[in-house]
Amino acid sequence: MYYVYILKSLKFERYYIGHTNNLNKRLNEHNSGKTRSSKGYKPWAIAHTEKFETKSEAFRREKEIKSYKSGIKFRKLVNPESWQSG
Repeated sequence: MYYVYILKSLKFERYYIGHTNNLNKRLNEHNSGKTRSSKGYKPWAIAHTEKFETKSEAFRREKEIKSYKSGIKFRKLVNPESWQSG
């Protein structure tokens, strides 16, 4: 199983999008500073995840999410309750 994940910085208004086959290990790597591009914005929390059977499917979805980062589609993923009607 592979996961596409969106992390939200708990200190800054920043998001990180990636994919992995071990979500807990990857979150720990981000929070311990092992990922250079995200270490300045730690601590991180998981804002959204999606499961995929293959790495290529996960990678494709990661790229798709990155293509609309900060747009309406992205905001719907990280804050779905604000987009629900009713």
